[in-house]
Amino acid sequence: MSSSAKESLDLHELKQNKPWFDEECLGFLDQRKRAKMQWMQDPSQSNVDILNTVRREVSRHFRDKKKRHIGELKLRNLKLTVRSKTLGTCIGASMTLRWGTSLDVIQ
Repeated sequence: MSSSAKESLDLHELKQNKPWFDEECLGFLDQRKRAKMQWMQDPSQSNVDILNTVRREVSRHFRDKKKRHIGELKLRNLKLTVRSKTLGTCIGASMTLRWGTSLDVIQ
């Protein structure tokens, strides 16, 4: 096994407490690492710009991935709460729920 593959596995084991972290995230981390190494070897302005662009993309990806995961957890928790309580005490008598791909509240 190559050293970079072993480092990736070690990094993946470290990220086990982040259930949203997957193989796609490892690819983004590798891309960021390559851009940083390129900048360190040749600290030109174009490489600085490339590094900053890659950092922004990676941060945006991680932020969006984490938000989606948290949203899915909240939706799952809300569905469990709605199922465990009566509909009238949970959301009020004037609202009804429509179950589909997402939870929509109709008034």
